[in-house]
Amino acid sequence: MTRATTFITLLLTALPSVATAQETLRRGASNEQLIDQSLRDAVARGHEWLAARQDSDGYWAELVGYKLNNDYEALNERPLAHVGVTSLALMSFLAGGHLPDRGRYGEVISRGLDFVLRSSQDDGQIMSNGTRMYSHAFATLLLAEVYGMVERDDVKRVLQRSVDLIVDSQNAEGGWRYRPFARESDMSITVCQVLALRSARNVGIHVPITTIKNAQSYVYRSAVRSNDRSYRYRGRRSYGDQGGSFRYQNREHTRATFPLTAAGVTTLYAAGEYDTPVIRDALDYMDRQVGSFSRQWRGHYFFFYGHYYAVQAYYITGDPKWQRYFRTVKALLLDSQQRDGRWQCRVGPGDAFGTAVATLILQIPLQYLPIFQR
Repeated sequence: MTRATTFITLLLTALPSVATAQETLRRGASNEQLIDQSLRDAVARGHEWLAARQDSDGYWAELVGYKLNNDYEALNERPLAHVGVTSLALMSFLAGGHLPDRGRYGEVISRGLDFVLRSSQDDGQIMSNGTRMYSHAFATLLLAEVYGMVERDDVKRVLQRSVDLIVDSQNAEGGWRYRPFARESDMSITVCQVLALRSARNVGIHVPITTIKNAQSYVYRSAVRSNDRSYRYRGRRSYGDQGGSFRYQNREHTRATFPLTAAGVTTLYAAGEYDTPVIRDALDYMDRQVGSFSRQWRGHYFFFYGHYYAVQAYYITGDPKWQRYFRTVKALLLDSQQRDGRWQCRVGPGDAFGTAVATLILQIPLQYLPIFQR
């Protein structure tokens, strides 16, 4: 064997370890410790299940509806093309490193992206079959993440119009509600809009700084301070100690919960606030509530959207809270995955929603989606 042949053989042998080292460096050693074969297998089975249930027109059909107290009110009796669930499913594939027209799921992403682009209305709202501002924000976030990976003029045009609608429909409180231009706000919808705007700004789309600052102010006004013993929900202290939580609306007797607090922290992080007494109190509240919340709402859409925001809040917070939280939610998700690869969402849009969000959560340590990076 010649020296040249020996060198090439050694180089080729070393390439996998070099690639692995580069991945570890990109993700950080802390994240690398959280990624194992059980996680990869769970995500792979979830993606297989999602891909098999995508309609030929690119969408995923789920129950279109809205939250009604602790229930979910469907607008129709049967699943219909759902632009919000479709956007979340596509983001899950992107979070696994897949791109439009490339690789195993390239066609799945491209078909879904075409559906989302076709769902853009004349006023800029992205909707299908009566979906609301939740879905519009998820679709906007998807387009921003896609545009950051693959520059396409058609994506940019729809993205800019959808961002303009979000900016224009922010109300005097600084937040958003189910429909554009509503006068009331709520935390669960506001966080979706701010994350979409943050992602759009990251890829060069114009977003007025005043829009972000007004939303930030709204979130701060929603905080239940740790020394506030006067907070009541429906006339009583409920859900235990509420110090550090965030409320659903800036109203008396409105609920404060783990998902809303995770949403509040994530919104502040997206607005550029990273270390304040309000955030520290909120994270302590989340630490106290995560166990009871997860047990009570497992299989409910509250569980999925609560952990969708919690995983982002804890990730940006960093260790040791991040490692402890992710190991907990990872165990919960791996334990509840069905044999066919899906996650059941018994109350809410349906299993495609549960599977899309569960796989998104599990893939945060992979660090492929820019919006989920520190």
